[in-house]
Amino acid sequence: MALLQDLIQQIDDPVLRERIMQETEKLVKQKKFGLVFEEHLPECTPLYDVPVRVGGKVALKTGYVSDIYIVLKIDEDTVLCDRRETHEQKTFQMSDIVAVAEFGEPIYPTLKPLDFVENAPDSDLWHTLIEADNYHALQLLEYLYAEKVDCIYIDPPYNTGAKDWKYNNDYVDSSDAYRHSKWLSMMEKRLKLAKKLLNPDDSVLIVTIDEKEYLHLGCLLEEMFPDGRIQMISTLTNSRGVARDNGFARVDEYIFVVQFGASSVNRLPLGDEWRVNVKENDTRVTHLRWSMLIRSGSNYLRKDSINQFYPIFVYNDGKKIHSVGEPYYGNNREDVSAPEGTFAVWPLRRGGEEGNWQISNINLRELIKQGYVMLGRKKGNSVPIYYLKKGEIAKVKAGTYQIAGYREDGSIISDTEVRSLVTGTQWRIGSHDASTGGTNLLKSMFGSSRFTFPKSVYAVHDTIRFFVANKPNALIVDFFAGSGTTLHAVNLLNAVDNGHRRCILVTNNEVSVDEAKTLDRQGIKPGDDAWNNLGIARHVTWPRTVSSITGRDVHGNALAGNYGFESDCYEIDDSVTAVSNATGKPMKTTIYRKGKRQMYPELSELQTADGFKANTVFFKLSFLDKTSIALGRQFKELLPILWMKGGAIGKCPVLESEKLPDMLVLPKNKMAVLIDEIFYPEFEQQLAQHPEIQTVFIVTDSEAAYREMIRAYEGKDCYQLYRDYLDNFRINTGR
Repeated sequence: MALLQDLIQQIDDPVLRERIMQETEKLVKQKKFGLVFEEHLPECTPLYDVPVRVGGKVALKTGYVSDIYIVLKIDEDTVLCDRRETHEQKTFQMSDIVAVAEFGEPIYPTLKPLDFVENAPDSDLWHTLIEADNYHALQLLEYLYAEKVDCIYIDPPYNTGAKDWKYNNDYVDSSDAYRHSKWLSMMEKRLKLAKKLLNPDDSVLIVTIDEKEYLHLGCLLEEMFPDGRIQMISTLTNSRGVARDNGFARVDEYIFVVQFGASSVNRLPLGDEWRVNVKENDTRVTHLRWSMLIRSGSNYLRKDSINQFYPIFVYNDGKKIHSVGEPYYGNNREDVSAPEGTFAVWPLRRGGEEGNWQISNINLRELIKQGYVMLGRKKGNSVPIYYLKKGEIAKVKAGTYQIAGYREDGSIISDTEVRSLVTGTQWRIGSHDASTGGTNLLKSMFGSSRFTFPKSVYAVHDTIRFFVANKPNALIVDFFAGSGTTLHAVNLLNAVDNGHRRCILVTNNEVSVDEAKTLDRQGIKPGDDAWNNLGIARHVTWPRTVSSITGRDVHGNALAGNYGFESDCYEIDDSVTAVSNATGKPMKTTIYRKGKRQMYPELSELQTADGFKANTVFFKLSFLDKTSIALGRQFKELLPILWMKGGAIGKCPVLESEKLPDMLVLPKNKMAVLIDEIFYPEFEQQLAQHPEIQTVFIVTDSEAAYREMIRAYEGKDCYQLYRDYLDNFRINTGR
């Protein structure tokens, strides 16, 4: 192509040269192979916060948003309209119609704070949930974070035909002959914007899908991301299978991974369930497996093994074992006195039920001496205890894992463990089943089912950590947020490694088909409070976010259990000796018992009731009416956008006064805004006193003045705002 362009440039006639160049560019854009689909009418946007005006475009709240009327006359609550397609005049009640914008007509967004949850007042980490049509939210995010996003994880509608998504405000079902092309049109528009958000030097796009659209999605991704490296993973989603008419039950779905630049899969400490080759010589996924000392599975109660009910005395700081007590046969374990400076750890199960330890106190003392017992994170007057079983100890003694040192608690450290894994593209991970880590988890928060087919939080956690485990400050976006699993998973990652990863969720506030019919019969319309309160953002995503962060269900009760996940396994039972029926003598054989294995030991220390040391603000993407707002008076409404542009650091600031200040210097948010450039000298002095400020906004229409003012702010992120603030954030321009 470069050679052809060079030859064209040698043409002397400028008109001919330009014509040939234009025709050549057309030919280049033609594709001999690719995805071809119907181009549908662009999506229209209902503007519930914009007043209906004479000459403006409106649509029925419960009709097709693309069926547009022009307002001819307004008489109090009655509106005379002309249907644009037929010029039929109709009269509507004001409460039945909504202002609309067509694709390409500029609209002016604002982020309206709805609520917030703050469980870490000393932390400047704030996640964001935005209630919005994700197309417009993505346009705003393009202004805020172009080429700054590390990971996009989305779980878009699967287009099963079950009315699980809308196009132009109309549910798409299996009877729609164009449902596949509508789905592709919808996805293409959003992926184009997503591409602008991703860091081209090192980022990843992750998209989940089932068999209904995975072929179309794969072709679309190939076309849109020619510079990306694409793989598809088959992953377990329902171990029992979802019935398909006259077909096989579906147990899998698919994950498309598109990597850019230097993006690579992190090598992680994973268990045997991630093995590519289940044979013992597969060393790609091997590491010392520390087992919970408390017995689980069968025979786990105190009465089942009375000799293995004894106290373990741990120093008060929870960092080292002092001693191991004798078996206790009494009725009140509180009678056992702990040595001074220690507390007693008993084999107590969830709920306080008395259990037993896996091994005797004599064997435990010996394992402690050898460094084969490890303490977890102290929680109150308790601490989880782990140990190495015979098979793992044998690997250490054989030199498979060499001892490099010892932890503070005396347990061994092995630097030769092969913790690395570039796992295969087939995942059969029990925790990824949507029931346990999805449906059941939400029921524990809501007390009922508010959302169908939520993702397992472990599935999202595992998927994104392959790419952000080494990025403690990663920015993660999910613009098909659904029940909010992605933010939940990000908080899990941060809780384990004290990361500062930030998550932005975007979801609409649609109600289900059945709920919409019921509300309509009651005379309740979209945009009404009763309708909005049943939408997915306010009824599911936000309550789940609050519940997971605070550790309380929607009724205020503490959530039970922890985030550890136990999978079934068969283990050697050291407490049982096989006896020959013929001779009555012990036999040299191995006895196995069914037990439980901790898949996420690091998560088992995280109690759900503790929540997360994190904060989240809930915004609604709203729209301003430019004609009704005086020039330069939109700053108060647009301050949340500036806060997000500045990195969403600290709690979102709010202007209480209607009077516009000369400047805003916000050290806690690490941002400052000069609103009136006359006060620049004072502004400069303020910034000199607060070197922690990272982001500076200057309001001026003069490019030269702006350049002169920011000369002193080398190393800071500086942005020019025009006096007509709305024009800075105009979206929906068809770009």
